[in-house]
Amino acid sequence: MKKIRISLLGRIGLAIVIGIAIGWIVPEWGARLASTFNTVFGSFLGFMIPLIIIGFVTPAIASIGSKAGRLLIVTAALAYAATLLAGMLSYATGALTFPNLIHGNLANGSIVAAQAVEPFFRVEIPAMMAVTTALVLSFLIGLGIAYSGAKVLSAGFDEFREIVVKAIRGIVLPLLPVYIFGIFVVMTFTGEVAGIVITFSKIIVVIFILHVFILLLQYCVAGLLAGRNPLTMLRTMFPAYLTALGTQSSAATIPVTLERAVKMGVSEDIAGFVVPLCATIHMSGSTLKIVACALAMMIMQGIPYDLPMFIHFTAMLGITIIAAPGIPGGAIMASLGLLSSILGFTDAQNALMIALYIAMDSFGTACNVTGDGALAMIIDRYFGKKGDVSRRLS
Repeated sequence: MKKIRISLLGRIGLAIVIGIAIGWIVPEWGARLASTFNTVFGSFLGFMIPLIIIGFVTPAIASIGSKAGRLLIVTAALAYAATLLAGMLSYATGALTFPNLIHGNLANGSIVAAQAVEPFFRVEIPAMMAVTTALVLSFLIGLGIAYSGAKVLSAGFDEFREIVVKAIRGIVLPLLPVYIFGIFVVMTFTGEVAGIVITFSKIIVVIFILHVFILLLQYCVAGLLAGRNPLTMLRTMFPAYLTALGTQSSAATIPVTLERAVKMGVSEDIAGFVVPLCATIHMSGSTLKIVACALAMMIMQGIPYDLPMFIHFTAMLGITIIAAPGIPGGAIMASLGLLSSILGFTDAQNALMIALYIAMDSFGTACNVTGDGALAMIIDRYFGKKGDVSRRLS
């Protein structure tokens, strides 16, 4: 018989539903068993975070830096600015609307109580280094490889990245639904999990509207600079959006994004440079989601927050999640360290962040990919004139 495959989103959805159902009837020892698994797995995730950052960021910096040139600098700056803008727009929207959608006392008791269910035992797996240390080390080694031409070291970090990706695919992702299942079992056991689900559904609607707005904004700017109709440009890029919804990977969508960008009017040389690069460094959709979900979580928990905190978080996030692998949830996995170190999230809060993020993973990736077309058009406006692109690339 043909083997039935369920997507990661489907497995996490089932884990949430089954976890809530079992949480109503599970005895205390069952809740403690779930808490034990969550504690051990959460400790392993904490250990993996610096390795994920080094494995993702170092090869990406080495690859990007080796290309050098003014076009690279402008493209990277534009992609990073777009990512920061999306994050700040998400924060501003959330700060204005979420307090009216989220009732802090509704979900606060559940998550706090969930953390209070004692596991049978704990296994501490300390991280090898702090998140900031891992990020600085990644930049130092990545830039060193780029400008020294260290081929052996470059190949070594490429292989290390593959090891990290295999660990995520072989260990983290298969066990992630079990982790989410355990979180919802414990939260249901301790009460009021329905409030969390209802609140999350409201947040998802707001985030989807934000995705549409940020794409309209990007294409209005691109259309204004290029003298083109932004809605026509968006319609041309729509196949790339649909492809990204299915693949959940910016990298896997590159061929379609390239083809649609050229059809939209971007010169082939510029599209061939900007689209693959932005598939790695432009993360507007992902950043928008993570910032909104994190802010919602903090409001639910009654955790103090302010604009400088989220500027710091978003600025670091835009760097940390570059080159997230072409697997579902890559960006949220890379951001767990920042959620803990800057925003002070616990393992239970990180687990809910993972569940909420992956529920919208396809839409975030589609937003990233479709936005790449707008950035390519903007770059083409200034670098793609009169066939002089090849000289400008170096």
